[in-house]
Amino acid sequence: MSELRKTPLYDAHAALGARLIDFGGWALPVQYTGILDEHKAVRERAGLFDVSHMGEIDVEGPDALRLVDHLVTNDCSGMSLHQVIYTPMCYPDGGVVDDLLVYKLAEDHYLLVVNASNTEKDFAWVQENLGSLNVHVRNISAETAQLALQGPRAEEILGALTRVDLRSIKFFFAVPDCPIADRKCLVSRTGYTGEDGFEIYCAPADAEHIWNALLDAGKPLGLSPAGLGARDTLRFEACLPLYGHELSPDISPLEANLGFFVKLGKDSFIGRDALLTQKERGLARKQVGLEILERGIPRQGYPVLAGDTVVGHVTSGAHSPTFNRGLALALVPVEHARAGTELAIDIRGRAHKAVVVKTPFYKKAYRKE
Repeated sequence: MSELRKTPLYDAHAALGARLIDFGGWALPVQYTGILDEHKAVRERAGLFDVSHMGEIDVEGPDALRLVDHLVTNDCSGMSLHQVIYTPMCYPDGGVVDDLLVYKLAEDHYLLVVNASNTEKDFAWVQENLGSLNVHVRNISAETAQLALQGPRAEEILGALTRVDLRSIKFFFAVPDCPIADRKCLVSRTGYTGEDGFEIYCAPADAEHIWNALLDAGKPLGLSPAGLGARDTLRFEACLPLYGHELSPDISPLEANLGFFVKLGKDSFIGRDALLTQKERGLARKQVGLEILERGIPRQGYPVLAGDTVVGHVTSGAHSPTFNRGLALALVPVEHARAGTELAIDIRGRAHKAVVVKTPFYKKAYRKE
């Protein structure tokens, strides 16, 4: 692990006996006690994730909104102060550079939270599209640690460590100055598990202090440290897209069922013309959910069959801990995308019967009041 990048919590993970893996060049915990245990803890109580490998790009200046709105498919012009939005960021041909969160920190100040493996690529893309805009961008990933506290008891646990009224933080909003365990943090009511919860941004030097304080406060309430394994099964059940699986330079956000986050009514953004054309012509393929009707675990890349013909491929697949069955997300031609359509997935050379089902598999339990 010596050659891999380490988050500020590396020693804490090792002390907890985590199984550490190479995740895109980072040494990160895939599990502590087991993926199923950690998955169940998040669904029923709470789980704590180290996601400090994620990238953060700071955008500040008089033209900050113009730049961000030009880069992403969602509409940032109507964002409220401290609001957070999810959005794809596209190439001119409609393929996806990355999917990210945009935080509005001030009228002239935005924070972009991007996928770890795409951070350098994204930062270069942002710089490439600066043009003559009066804006200053910085890659602040190395100055930022990030924790995610997720689950139905997350608010109760975090509330023990702050004087801020957490119930005042609406879904997909943030508090930029929210002390946690006496350390300065930015806290948002966001996450990547399908459960209510918070994402906490802090200085790397404060990360272990906050991590330990959360585990201590959450221990009586059943909080568990959770690794990347559970993070993936949780997001998969909630059908939250993963870059490199449901999104890529070769898969547009419309094909990935993310049309809600593509605001074609905006005057312009990178990729708008291509996506508008794709919508007007009609999609040739789209993402669907598949339920496996026989024993078997579908994985990314497995062929999807209609009869003996390969018609698509699995983008993500797993044995669902919540539903105890094999499920998959797959790209298939639109003529095979209707719920109830019978297809098959080739799992290691044998066709397993499957049926198209409505998504998400797991109904998200966000607190939106």
